[in-house]
Amino acid sequence: MPEQTHPIVQLLQDDRRYKLDAYQFVRDGLAYAQEVLHLGERKATSEESSGEGPRVEQHLTGQQLCEAIRQYAISQYGLMAKTVLNSWGLRTTSDFGEVVYNLIRVGLMKKSKTDRREDFDNCFEFDQAFVNGFQIDKTK
Repeated sequence: MPEQTHPIVQLLQDDRRYKLDAYQFVRDGLAYAQEVLHLGERKATSEESSGEGPRVEQHLTGQQLCEAIRQYAISQYGLMAKTVLNSWGLRTTSDFGEVVYNLIRVGLMKKSKTDRREDFDNCFEFDQAFVNGFQIDKTK
């Protein structure tokens, strides 16, 4: 029986624009949005989660996810955020959308009926968000 290829491996073969780090970073950005920033609409699903009752999902819009990814990038990489993201193939917020929709396509992320790929377009300019608008947090 042939081995099953992991969905991420398949994505990397099908779409060579983005590195593995880009996919992991976007997924980490989603977790940051939900767990640290507490963004997203909470709604119960009909699915049971290991006998604990209905699961609760947090849904973010494309714009919310872009903003969370921006904040996460700055928290992780500071003034180097743009350089790091660019090295993974992420140059615009549209690239965030491409990564998200690639992950949706292979079942590693979900979307609602109202979500559109275009929701990620032109949310901010990388130069403004990561270079010109960069500020050092003096509270740390």
